[in-house]
Amino acid sequence: MPNPALPMSRRSFLATGTAAVTLLHPFSARAQAGQAHLRIMETTDLHVHVFPYDYYADKPVDTVGLARTAAHIADIRAEATNSLLLDNGDFLQGNPMGDYIAYERGMKEGDMHPVITAMNAVGFDASTLGNHEFNYGLDFLLKSLDGADFPIVSANIARSEGSDPTKDATLIKPYVILDREVTDGAGETHPIRIGVIGFVPPQIMQWDARHLQGNVTTRDIVPTAAAYVPQMREEGADIIIALSHSGIGAAEPTDLLENASTALGTVDGIDAILTGHSHLVFPSPDYEGFAGVDLDKSTVHGTPAVMGGFWGSHLGVIDLMLERDGSEWRVVTHAVETRPISKRNEDRSVTALVESDRQVIDAAQDIHEATLEYIRRPVGKTAAPLYSYFALVADDPSVQIVSQAQEWYVAEMLKGTAYEGLPILSAAAPFKAGGRGGPEYYTDVPAGDVAIKNVADLYLYPNTVRAVKVTGAQVKDWLERSAGMFNQVEPGKADQVLLNPEFPSYNFDVIDGVTYQIDLSQPSKFGPKGEPLNAEAHRIVNLAYQGKPVTDDMEFVIATNNYRASGGGNFPGAGGDTIILEAPDTNRDVIVRYIVEQGTIDPKADANWSFKPLGGTSVLFDTGPAAEAYADKVQGLTIERAGDGEGGFARFRIDL
Repeated sequence: MPNPALPMSRRSFLATGTAAVTLLHPFSARAQAGQAHLRIMETTDLHVHVFPYDYYADKPVDTVGLARTAAHIADIRAEATNSLLLDNGDFLQGNPMGDYIAYERGMKEGDMHPVITAMNAVGFDASTLGNHEFNYGLDFLLKSLDGADFPIVSANIARSEGSDPTKDATLIKPYVILDREVTDGAGETHPIRIGVIGFVPPQIMQWDARHLQGNVTTRDIVPTAAAYVPQMREEGADIIIALSHSGIGAAEPTDLLENASTALGTVDGIDAILTGHSHLVFPSPDYEGFAGVDLDKSTVHGTPAVMGGFWGSHLGVIDLMLERDGSEWRVVTHAVETRPISKRNEDRSVTALVESDRQVIDAAQDIHEATLEYIRRPVGKTAAPLYSYFALVADDPSVQIVSQAQEWYVAEMLKGTAYEGLPILSAAAPFKAGGRGGPEYYTDVPAGDVAIKNVADLYLYPNTVRAVKVTGAQVKDWLERSAGMFNQVEPGKADQVLLNPEFPSYNFDVIDGVTYQIDLSQPSKFGPKGEPLNAEAHRIVNLAYQGKPVTDDMEFVIATNNYRASGGGNFPGAGGDTIILEAPDTNRDVIVRYIVEQGTIDPKADANWSFKPLGGTSVLFDTGPAAEAYADKVQGLTIERAGDGEGGFARFRIDL
């Protein structure tokens, strides 16, 4: 399986208006009098990865970290006469350092958040908010932002709405106009006013409803931009840069569009779009054939765009050649590239392409050490190893422990309520299952002590527990939605590709408490985003509760998380209207409590789900190379090695 997070090494394009040619010389060397080369640098989706360190594996790594990206930033500043450094959001949450600050140390007035301290050290010019900035609540967010030496903007989040976006009382500044000077090709300096505006997916109202409902509202990205950009021009912005914490998606705007960066290119007056949220790289082959996207010119609807990976894996760079026209500036040409901090070799090893910036390391060293102490605390023991190498093809111990903890907690919380006595099921999905995270991105906890770092490894996100009341029909369709993970296979045919690469592992819910089989010979009822595909399709067969068939009118409680229960992933029965319990505790905390309560856990997978046998049929799937040690321990499946996958993955075969 290829790793789309690390596609091309260093690719750059020059848009000439008729074709794209490789950029051979820096713009600054070719700028003439009245022309200035401006290099715009982007980081995005840092998720508190300041250090080149994997806190879940508790070891240094070369694939992440602002400390590494900072080396590219220093190089760019040395190469370019004029440069600007911007961050595209999702910086406050995403690894145990973020959780340590939020849950252990806290953010009191005057405290500095380590990622903000590191960003100050690097010298950012501006940033925007991502959706994960809201995971710890508004108070935590605003206290964290107070320490920034740079403006942070977001235009589509309002404390109260006016008659149009420009009349809103926004949570933070909607935009900023930076007064700078640029040096032209003749060595003359000129003033320039650079407008920077930010956007976040409006879905934050759903994803973090407990923090946001009643406190803020959101507007759609494209109409908000269309309202503000003319105002920014009227206030004197010579060029406008959009910080769009939103992926490259549909070509035209629609209501509540999550990945709106392509559609944002339809707004007149925006000169460059910095994108993110999707944890991918643009330009890259991942966006081949997308409507509205010119991959060779790195544009969306003609506007230059870039996406710099995630966790500091790449620095995105947009070069603009500006020309002075009287007292105004206009963009005449552009180029786009991404600079990775590492490369994966043919033998699966990783080579660092840059060294850490000492100033960034020093800025967060004390918090890094405190985080290491935090993650190493044992909370209990496990009698069996917890691993996710086969979580997408069989019942899995790393998912099992999450389900057990959720069911235990919800059962306690429902005692004495009208719902006590209803059968409780539990839905959980594998968060670390390779994919874009790479061949090492799996849970692997040996038998023995279980520490906080292991719990964070089992459950990556600070979600809170929710419970929903559903019917048997909704349970079945919930599982049909999950079964979209798999490609349809032809019975009797050998070595067919099993997994749909467009289907994220966090939407592959396994429901414990029922037994069922998945018939891969049938088409999927739902698409990768939950969209209806085949209304009459039925992959889920032999669905039973306590040995008896589940009927459509049966009633169940499903323990899950706030993201899923509020509509995240578009699961039948989980649209926000079936919630019966909104618990105050995070799923991680519940797992810790469960392990502490049990003392020693023994989360052996019970094979409550499996594939329906299809004689003479085999499928192939890719997982981490370390999976080989566990291949003979998976219940109900015959799994054998089938060579090497792409991008460092190992390939395995299952006989159905």
